[in-house]
Amino acid sequence: MAPTPAVPDGKRPTLTDLAARAGVSVALASIVMRGAKGAGAATRERVLQAAREIGYRPDSRARLLRSSRSHLLGVQFDLQQPFHADMVEALYIAAESAGYQLALSAVAPSRSGQHAVESLLADRCEALILLSPHAPVRRLTELAAQLPVVSVARRLRPLADGVDVVRAADDEGARQAVDHLVALGHRDIVHIDGGRAPGAADRRRGYKAAMKHHGLTDRIRLVPGGLTEDHGAAAARALLAEATRPTAVLAFNDHCAIGVLDTFLRARIPVPEEISVVGFDDSHLARLAHVQLTTVGQEARQLARRAVSRVVARLEGGATDDEREVVVTPHLVIRSTTRAPCRS
Repeated sequence: MAPTPAVPDGKRPTLTDLAARAGVSVALASIVMRGAKGAGAATRERVLQAAREIGYRPDSRARLLRSSRSHLLGVQFDLQQPFHADMVEALYIAAESAGYQLALSAVAPSRSGQHAVESLLADRCEALILLSPHAPVRRLTELAAQLPVVSVARRLRPLADGVDVVRAADDEGARQAVDHLVALGHRDIVHIDGGRAPGAADRRRGYKAAMKHHGLTDRIRLVPGGLTEDHGAAAARALLAEATRPTAVLAFNDHCAIGVLDTFLRARIPVPEEISVVGFDDSHLARLAHVQLTTVGQEARQLARRAVSRVVARLEGGATDDEREVVVTPHLVIRSTTRAPCRS
């Protein structure tokens, strides 16, 4: 075997370093690291052993840049939304199974959705998966004219030209939550609204329809809220200031519900003994041991699978327009923040 080359401290080992370490040509080292045919078992093991010894890892981004395709799916997500973190994890699994990689770009208070998308386009992403995008339909249509676009967790009415939609049936999820609370004996059920957030209109509609179905039209009540813990806390403080409080609260999402729970805890209002609380999303926050929030699960893994499968079909010529909108049925997850009311 050729003498072992010294790889300078802090320098990433190259394919040339690997070939020299294993005593083979660069071309043969490349064949082994790509998993291609053309190397014997003994040679393959020698190269892999050398790679472990010097810490060599293939530079997948460099390989992609040399090819005519990037196999990168760009994902825009909201840094402040716990459910988006769950979606990103599920998207990684779905994308890798399909032979694609993800490029992530976050939306934050200091970073707009426009900026997030532009950085993904600069990364040579072949398609975009946008989680709860706030961009107007006109902008989504413009993007879809350039590359495949899937909007996840946002209903588009009317559907934007060329944009695929994968979403949960938000109205059905809200209905399930109200049905659960009514079955427990609740009648004074308040919905903390999501304002203009994606999904909010459908959840409002589902809440109202379910209340009417149970003969509780005169008890329908919406309280201004929003996406964040602060929105939930503000809504909870407004409820606590009233002479008569509801016996149950359906929050717009889990993050909002956490703000509600925290405010009730600080005010020494026991949950669920005095007020039941339901969230929406079944994010990792809802599953925390000290929270155990009853919530509506949005089926993150199924949404991710359907979103990836839709963009891959667009990229590889297998897509049709028969299923431009995929609607996944959510399910209620009952935990410890709901119970029968102590008063009706």
